[in-house]
Amino acid sequence: MPENARIPTSLVGSYAQPDWLIDREKLRGRFPPRVRARELWRIDPRWLEEAQDDATRVAIADQERAGLDVITDGELRRESYSNRFATALDGVDIDNPGSALDRSGHPNPVPRVVGPISRRHPVEVRDLEFLRAHTSRTTKMTVPGPFTMSQQAQDEHYGAPGELALAYAEAVRGEILDLFAGGADIVQVDEPYMQARPEAAREYGLAALRHATDGIDGTVAVHICFGYAAIIHERPSGYSFLPELEATECEQVSIETAQSGLELEVLESLSPKRIILGVLDLSTDEVETPATVAERIRRAFPHAGPDRLVAAPDCGMKYLPRAAAYGKLEALVEGARIASAG
Repeated sequence: MPENARIPTSLVGSYAQPDWLIDREKLRGRFPPRVRARELWRIDPRWLEEAQDDATRVAIADQERAGLDVITDGELRRESYSNRFATALDGVDIDNPGSALDRSGHPNPVPRVVGPISRRHPVEVRDLEFLRAHTSRTTKMTVPGPFTMSQQAQDEHYGAPGELALAYAEAVRGEILDLFAGGADIVQVDEPYMQARPEAAREYGLAALRHATDGIDGTVAVHICFGYAAIIHERPSGYSFLPELEATECEQVSIETAQSGLELEVLESLSPKRIILGVLDLSTDEVETPATVAERIRRAFPHAGPDRLVAAPDCGMKYLPRAAAYGKLEALVEGARIASAG
């Protein structure tokens, strides 16, 4: 690593939403919504966008105050990481939802695919414009992945899961292109279901991800995880689907290692991709010491040098109390500084 350089830091995507904006008890008491869940918002619909903007300003300011290098909008406008985009598409019936098994094995209401999947309009470009208007630092936007969305839908149109995933991939690709055209520095595709359903991911999910991301001029990341720690409590010590991402043109791969104690030899299979390394355990509100964070980062050094790393939480911070989320960000930044120093 060049002298005076340090390992950069970033959120994976989401940041803690304030209690005045969303009913956090309701949020924690249910599975992540796949269709719209307007009942979660505490604000009158007439003022909701303004309130979401105000909360996003706070999330951006928290990230900057903590010292993060890469800034997201915190996904403050979303009920879950995926449903805001998935329910904005043509070809889905969200008023008469279907059902699909969540990665926990429980049925969850999902969009019902009744026609060709397509974008009516860019979904997140306005969110990007707001983010860029409020920070001068590197920006990252996140979009749900095509394979994951195909697993969170009931198909009544395509009749073949691979075709459904490719249709979602075309919509995701259009969104990524619009986000880069709008000035995003990094666009991250969230594909947690590749870990949950590795056989289907190998059969057709990887092809869908590549259709969405290959050949794009811009820094594309892909995030793969074991699920929200608040929902999925058990963690394996290794990924069921990860080396396969080497076949994509995504420049960055985001993984979790803190809660799981992941065996990091797998990083050698992803060379030369940059690793967004999850080093904050989101299963607990306890704020790590910077020394603990630094040690988690150093575990990766034998397998991916410091110049290949970005330090981050394991996953989205959506379910954490705000004070704990902010404290963890400060520990992340200081831990990355310690690890960078040797």
